[in-house]
Order: sequence, then structure tokens, then C-alpha cells
Amino acid sequence: MTTQTIRFIRRGQTVALGNVPPDRTLLQVLREDLGTCGTKEGCGEGDCGACTVVLAEPENGRLRFRAINSCIRLAHSVNGMALWTVEDLAQADGSLHPAQEAMVQCHGSQCGFCTPGFVMSLFGMYQNTADQGHAISRSEAQEALSGNLCRCTGYRPILEAAQQMAQLPAVRVDEAALLQHLEQLALIRSAAEPDFAYKSPRSLDELTAARATHPGAQIVAGCTDVGLWVTKMHQHFDSVLDVTQVAELRQIERHANYLQIGAAVTLHDAFAALVADRPQLHSFASRFAGLPVRNSGTLGGNVANGSPIGDSMPLLIALGASVVLANSHGTRELPLENLYTGYRKNVLAADEVLAWIKVPKPGTEADAEFMRVYKISKRFDDDISAVCLALSLTIAGGIVTRASIGAGGVAATPVRAVQTEAALTGKPWSLTTAHAAAAVLRAEFQPISDMRASVTYRSQVLGNLLQRFWLESQGQTQINLATFDVEACV
Repeated sequence: MTTQTIRFIRRGQTVALGNVPPDRTLLQVLREDLGTCGTKEGCGEGDCGACTVVLAEPENGRLRFRAINSCIRLAHSVNGMALWTVEDLAQADGSLHPAQEAMVQCHGSQCGFCTPGFVMSLFGMYQNTADQGHAISRSEAQEALSGNLCRCTGYRPILEAAQQMAQLPAVRVDEAALLQHLEQLALIRSAAEPDFAYKSPRSLDELTAARATHPGAQIVAGCTDVGLWVTKMHQHFDSVLDVTQVAELRQIERHANYLQIGAAVTLHDAFAALVADRPQLHSFASRFAGLPVRNSGTLGGNVANGSPIGDSMPLLIALGASVVLANSHGTRELPLENLYTGYRKNVLAADEVLAWIKVPKPGTEADAEFMRVYKISKRFDDDISAVCLALSLTIAGGIVTRASIGAGGVAATPVRAVQTEAALTGKPWSLTTAHAAAAVLRAEFQPISDMRASVTYRSQVLGNLLQRFWLESQGQTQINLATFDVEACV
């Protein structure tokens, strides 16, 4: 099959690239085809951030800017978007963009290898906050730079640069002109297309028809995992089916009793919606990889991937989420934990796709939910879980009336802790009950030993986290890094 011509906007001009294989990464195109070597090749897995670029596309009449990792993003996925690399920021007269000038003034670079990625993350933040009229806080800067690693400069001057940008003379993107240009590209994309090797349907009907016709095509979304199959495992895909442009799957819908999140909604936006209903999830959401990964990766992709260490699934299981699968004949719905049949295996038929994730809303104050999600990893930011545990209890009159627990990193799939739920339900919520349930939780799964943790460690941590959950339910906060007050301990 032939490949479509990739068209995107860079420096105000349309860039058109033909004959790009469907599995070629954006970083390969930038460095090898276009010669823009300011974008660096580091880890090749979306971990270090040296390859960060910024994409923009229309959203609700404005431009939405997203910093993403180009090393694992497929080149065809940027068709119809605007793209910036570090070479594109300086003005025609050579004056630097505030993201660059602030790095210079704050001495934010030493060896310089990681600097282009930091600058692009700063640029993405600058564009999304420039018209909000407020100074960038240190926590906002940390969030924006969570996907960028530096081994020699240290983060203090880089964070200071992030906060200084707003104090420099403003530089604006001509959004009106760029939106008009993007509309013109969209007209080209909407024209009738032949059976390209890289298919990017615009509606659910088109997606399910393509899936039925090409059941062997590799389904992709943000490629935050599939991209590693290309860069690390050297796999090749003759045919790719991209779900990220399907209109129905890009929506978040609020219904009376549940939140419906389209499978193509980015992790950043999906977690924002979940946090809006449950603010206590903010810290956990911000620890799901770095921002560039959350800007590319999708909730549906994380769920369908089925990795036993995927962080969203334990949370969704504890929330009682269900998934809706679709094909050209209709849809079916099932509890999320029933999606999986084994390690990275699921019940999806050859012609089915994951369409939506449905998450029940919190109960009323009379039916209050106490919930926590714990991620245990070697590094606080931008790391993979050794253990992930999500717990949600409803307690009435001192009795546990409902228990819902999801766990990751302890079995071949994300799992529901049904035995521990049974050990809690109907019991007084007391230290004795918590200790007994912790023992059940330690024995419920048979985790493995790997590079992240031993089987003994994982089992011990599971029970410890349930005891920590008990302590937090009693009002203790100094055991949680998210609320830890150093001054209070002096």
C-alpha cells in the first residue's frame, strides 16, 4: 500500500513529505530527512526529554499547544498540525524567544545536550499560559518540566528560567493566521483518500470499518508504548491504524452518574477530568510519566495495552470503571478488569476497538468515598511503578459498606483485590480490621521479582500501603510526601 503525503506547518509554511514509511518516527524525519538536528536523540523511549518538540492543533476555536516526545511519536500522526522545534523559536533578527533568553540569563545550561528539550517544554508552557496574566509558580514549572532530565546543570536554574519567562518582553504566535492555515490543511485531509498504509479515520464508523477490513493493522494512539516497539525492539509495521483523530473518541462527556472518556483522549486531559471529580487524585495523576508522555499517550491506549504496571488501570478498577468495545455491528460494555485474559492479552475481537471508558461519579456526602492511590517507584517523577495500589472505601456508621481495590505490578494483568475487598466489607473500620485485611492483601497475589522489586518487597509493600491507608483515614498527613511539611518536623 502507498503512504499519504504528510503535511504540517512549520515556520508559517506547509511542509509536505512523501513516501514516509508508516512506522517512521517523527525524530527520524526531523533529524535524518529535514536535517533539523537541534532536536536530540537520547533514550529513544520518551524518558529523557532531549527530543521534545511542540505540536499545536485547533481546540474550541483556539490553538492547543502540547510538548511531546518526538522519538516515539510516529511521523504520520502530526499530519495536519503545526510543529515547532528548537530551531524555530528565535526571531528573524536573531533575538531569542523568552524560553531561550530566560535559560541564558538564569545559567540553565551546561553541556547543552538536554537543553533543546527543556527549551521546548518551556515554550509549550509559555504558549499555554502567556495570555493568563499570572506568574508561573514553581509547582507549575516542575509539572511542565517533569518529562525532561538533566544530568549536569541541576534543576534550580532551569526552574528559575521557567518562572522568569513571563517577565521578559512578550513574543506571540499569530494564532489567527495559524488557525486559518490549519483549516486549509484540514480540507486537504478530508478529501477522499486511497487505502493508505497509515490510516487515520475521522469518525467511529470509519474506524470500525477500517478495523474490520484490516484486522492485522497495528492500532496506535500516542505511541508512548508502541513507539518503543519501533525504537527498542526494531519492529516494523506494514499497516497502521491511528485512532487519535476519531471525533467521538476525543470527547469527554459528563453524564448524571458517570464520566465517559473517549479512548483517544490524552492522559493529561483524562486525568484532569478525573481530578475535577476527585481532587485527591492530583498528586497521583501528576506522577503518571512526564508531561510530554501524558500529552501524547491516551487513556484508551494505556487501558488497551494491558500492561500489569500501567498506572491508570488500578485506579480505574478501584473506581468501578467499565469499558465499551465497538465494531461495525455495535457496542458491548464490561467491567474494566474483565477486559484482560492474560499478560497483554484481552477479549477484544479482531474487528473490535476500545471506544470509551466509563467512570462512576463520586457518591453523595451521605455516601462519602475515602480514596487514595499509591505509586511506589524508585524515582518520584517520570518513573514506572514497582507497585500501584488504589483503594476506595465507603464507611457508614463506622462500618465498611463498600470496598473497591485495584492493584498493579503484582500479577500478569492489572487486578481487582476481591479477597481483600471481602475481608473489609461489613467489618468495623478499625486498626484490627486494617491489619487483618493487610495480611489478606499480602497473600492474595503472587508477584514476580524483576529489576524494579523483589517478590518479597512487593508483597510486604501491598500490606504496608493498606495500613498507611488506615492511618490517612484517621487524619495523619506526615506519612505522605504530597503533604509532608518539613518545617513541622524541625
